[in-house]
Amino acid sequence: MLVPQWLWLWLGILAAAVLVDLMACASPRTVRVTRIPAQPTRAGTPITVVSRLQNQGRRTLRGWAKDGWQPTASPRQAVQPVQLRGRSTVELEVTLEPQRRGELRSEHLTIRSLGPLGLAGRQVVHRVPHTVQVLPQFASRRHLPSMLRRLRELDGASAVQLRGAGTEFDSLRDYVRGDDVRSIDWRATARRQDAAGQHLVVRTWRPERDRRIILCLDSSRTSAARIDDGPRLDAGVESSLLLGALAAHAGDRVDFLAFAREVTARASSSERGTFLNLLSLAVSRVEPTLVEADFSQLPGEIAALTTHRSLVVIVTAADSPALQEGLLPVLPALTSKHRVVVASVRNPELLQQAAARGSVAEVYAAAAAERAMIEAAAIAAELHARGVELVEAEPDALPAALADCYIRLKATGKL
Repeated sequence: MLVPQWLWLWLGILAAAVLVDLMACASPRTVRVTRIPAQPTRAGTPITVVSRLQNQGRRTLRGWAKDGWQPTASPRQAVQPVQLRGRSTVELEVTLEPQRRGELRSEHLTIRSLGPLGLAGRQVVHRVPHTVQVLPQFASRRHLPSMLRRLRELDGASAVQLRGAGTEFDSLRDYVRGDDVRSIDWRATARRQDAAGQHLVVRTWRPERDRRIILCLDSSRTSAARIDDGPRLDAGVESSLLLGALAAHAGDRVDFLAFAREVTARASSSERGTFLNLLSLAVSRVEPTLVEADFSQLPGEIAALTTHRSLVVIVTAADSPALQEGLLPVLPALTSKHRVVVASVRNPELLQQAAARGSVAEVYAAAAAERAMIEAAAIAAELHARGVELVEAEPDALPAALADCYIRLKATGKL
């Protein structure tokens, strides 16, 4: 079959037009890409990231630019039209909507330059990395105002002095009916006499200040288990944030460390800056590691932080059989010097599985759930026998439960 000459003519004209259009378009290699550093943001909060495009050539560049953010960043308008005159600069803005903590990265920015006719173009990938640190959402922040009010009441900010609300001396006042007779200060009573006779004077106490709180977050394989809609580690992160912020506001010194086989993140309230920001930045980099936790390093790490008696909070999976071989052997070295609290996420699905007996498969699942709960109860009893307080709650309730435990220990003078 012979091809008509007019078709060859049109193909030739089209090829010439494409070639002319390709030669007329500006080269994307002349564009210099500069990433503008972005401040950390919290999960669920949109952030706009900026890249500066500088055309070092003379021709006007018309085309498209695509910022290569990962899908979890949920970028808006990742592909945008660009018109960049010669020797000029424009800023490319992309709005991200991160939903999870961690580090978001864009490894490259692609620029496609089109000719005047739009028939042909050139494309170059600029390898200029851009990172945005996404901090935890800190949904448990809503509990912080009420917790701080309770601390202020214990601290003597209110007019009521509670019995047993601390062991640190605060002030002297007149004795009233109902006060503990052991709080009478006889020397102050002897010094205070007037015409009406002698008045008894009592001491008032306040919760201890400048105590040491050490938060230990387990990021081993057990933290990767999904409970409800998220991994177990997320509940540990929220609990660490709430307790750390609460203790720092109370005037205590807080140290944080995340560990698996080794320590992977640290933060301390003694560092410069707001402790909540430092702690949020530290926990944002913590990810589950598919290895067994090495609890034997905890006594040495804690001893390197302080030699004083402290509150050691270990956020881990108390229902894990590996806990018997990992944490229990090192508890004597911790409880002999410190007060130890173990915080663990309770899996609500176990109760649902244990109650379902409608089929053979459900009966086997119920038996497995019952055995898991029996083993968890045995571990809890052993922790209690070793002088360790266990705080267990569902993921959403664990941060508040751990904060309540801290306030209770502070109110009874056990820190």
